[in-house]
Amino acid sequence: MNKAMKGFTLIELVVVITILGILAAFAIPRFANLEVEARIAAVQGLGGSVRSAAALAHSLSLAQGIGPAVPVDMEGTTITMVDRYPTDVDIKNALVDYTGFDATTDDGVFYKLGATTPADCSVTYVEPANPGDAPAITVNVDDCT
Repeated sequence: MNKAMKGFTLIELVVVITILGILAAFAIPRFANLEVEARIAAVQGLGGSVRSAAALAHSLSLAQGIGPAVPVDMEGTTITMVDRYPTDVDIKNALVDYTGFDATTDDGVFYKLGATTPADCSVTYVEPANPGDAPAITVNVDDCT
C-alpha cells in the first residue's frame, strides 16, 4: 500500500524561517523608530490642545465681558483666570483629555509617560506675566526616546 506523504520537508521549513528572519531584521528597527515618532506626535498634539484650550477660555472670558481675573465656566468646570487666560494650575482643567501624560504637578507642565527623559518630552504652559500678554506654551521633543 502506497500512502501519499503529507506535510513540509525540512528544506521548505528552513527556507520559510530564513525568509521570516530576513523580514524581521528589516521590520523591527522600523517599528522601534515609529514608537519615538508616535511620542513626538503625541507631545505636539497636546501642545496644540493646550493652545486651543487657552484660546477658548480667553475667548469665553472676552465674550462674557467679565473682568480679567474672573473665573469662567467651561462645560461645568470652573477655570481660574489671570489676564483673561487660564492659570498654570487650571490649564489642565480646561483640557478635555491628556491621557498618556503626567500632569500631577500644578505648574502647567505635562510630561509624556514612557519617555526615557520625561522632562525632555513635555509641554509647558506659563500663564501671562503682564496684562495683554499671551501665555507661553513650549513643546519640548528633544528626547522622546
